[in-house]
This record gives sequence, structure tokens and C-alpha cells, in this order.
Amino acid sequence: MQMIQGDLKQVFSMQFIMFAEMAVGYCLVRFGTLRPHDRAVLSRLVITVFLPATIINSFNTEFSMSMLRSFIQIFCAATGTIVLTMILNRFLWRKAPREHLPVLQYATVCSNCGFLGNAVADSVYGADGLMYSQIYLFPIRVFIWSIGLSYFARSHGEKGSILKVLTHPCIIAVTIGLVRMLLRIPFPEALNGVLSGLGKCSTPSVMIFLGMTLGECGFKRLASKLTFKYAVIRLLVIPVLVLIPCVLLKLEPIVTGLAVLMAAMPAGSNTAVLAEQYDVDVEFAANCVVLTTILSIALLPAWVWVINMLV
Repeated sequence: MQMIQGDLKQVFSMQFIMFAEMAVGYCLVRFGTLRPHDRAVLSRLVITVFLPATIINSFNTEFSMSMLRSFIQIFCAATGTIVLTMILNRFLWRKAPREHLPVLQYATVCSNCGFLGNAVADSVYGADGLMYSQIYLFPIRVFIWSIGLSYFARSHGEKGSILKVLTHPCIIAVTIGLVRMLLRIPFPEALNGVLSGLGKCSTPSVMIFLGMTLGECGFKRLASKLTFKYAVIRLLVIPVLVLIPCVLLKLEPIVTGLAVLMAAMPAGSNTAVLAEQYDVDVEFAANCVVLTTILSIALLPAWVWVINMLV
């Protein structure tokens, strides 16, 4: 049985870093160093430069055939979670305001399993967890920048939405990354260094962006009825619905643990950036991200305890 290794100190450290970076953006706006319109420039940098670099660099990996069974299980668990959240999207938000629908749909299927999820995997399961998390993230990344992105594209009308998705910088990055991995194309070390350096700017930039949004809009709608409902679904309902079939199917312990923890991640921080790009309610998007991130501080350790008891 794969026992949980970490004490989650790294998880708490990563969450502290995220809030500290948000505080920087908040203070920059409140003190007048940056103005609200600067937020649009930052979001364009994230979408067109930093995130594509992160995506391309994330596919710089090789699979071990000896671990193929576990890889298939974790891949299927990720795919199953995507299907589950897509089904939930069909009926969960029928009464939600139209201007909030793209945010809720995207944030239901797209969690912060990339940044925070990797930290949790490493802290709880060590190097093996980090490796398995990359397999889990593979279908997630493809989905986020295809069907996931279409939730926002559709808010501008069906016409041209597919073309927008296919020509999105992050979709192009996924294509490059896939070709790189499948054909095992080596990149020069200098290019890998550039991609790595630009990719490291992604998460701090997104968190600063969120802080700037909160600095402009304040905290009045942070814990509204709708954001709280979303938080319950994102942090409690979805992980439970993932845990049940994993236990019934008797998947390997590390697969079950990672699948549940990844499903219990807060809203993906890119939600607010995409809301800005597609002129959707960015304040509401930021509130969903911040509220679920705050609540996850208490709930993620609780989920680790539950997994340790059941698996």
C-alpha cells in the first residue's frame, strides 16, 4: 500500500506564496502604482507568452513502460473526472445569470491541479506522485485549451468560436508539446531554458492579476450565495463523486489518492484571466478563485486524512 509521505508543509507554503503574490497585485492597485487598465496587458502576457511556454515545457517527459498500468489508470481517472464535470455542467448552472455561466462552467471542469496540484502530489506522495500527476494533467491540459476554452468563446456567439479555439496560443502550445513528446524531439538546452524561465512567470503573473482585480473590485461579493455554492461543488461534491468509483473499482492507492486530491483543487486561477480576455465578469471569476483557494487551506489536509483512512 502506498502510504502518504508528506506533512503538507509544502502545500501550505505554496498556498502562502499564492496569497502573497495576490497581495502584491492588490497593493499595487490600492496604492496607485498600477491602474485597472494595466490588468489587460498582464492578462495578454499570460495568455500569449507565459502559459504557452509552460504548456510546451510540460510535455518534455518520457513514459516508463514498466509503469504503464498505473499510467493508464491515472489517465482514465482524469478523463473520467472531465466527463463527470461536463455532465454536472449540463444541469448545475441552469438558473445562474447568463454573464456568470462561462465562468462557472469553465471553473467546474478546470481546477488548479497544475500549480497547486503538483505541489500537493509532490508533498503527499513524493517523486512518484509528481510523475503520476503529469500523466493526470495530460488530458486535463488538452481539455482546458479546447472544450474548456469554448465555454468562454461561446459567450461571444457560436460563429467563429471553433476557429478561435483552434488558433488560441495555448492550443497551439498543446499541439507543439504533443508533437515534441510523441516524436521525442529534443530541444536545445538554451530553448528549454527560455521556456522554463517564461513558464515560471505564469503563476505569479496570474496571482498578481487576481490581486489587481480584488484591489479594484473589493471583497463585497467574495462569499455570495452563488460563489459559495460553487465552492461546495468544487471542493466537496466533485471529489466525493471521484472517490466513490475509484474505491469501488479498487484502483491502485496512489491513483485513487491523486485522482481525489486533484479533483479537490480550488478553481483554476486562469479562470479570471480568460474572463478578462473574453469580456466576461472578471470580478465574479476572481471571487470564485480566491474563495475556493481560501477554503482549500482547510479542506485539502482533510481530504488527505480521508484518503489515508479509506485507501
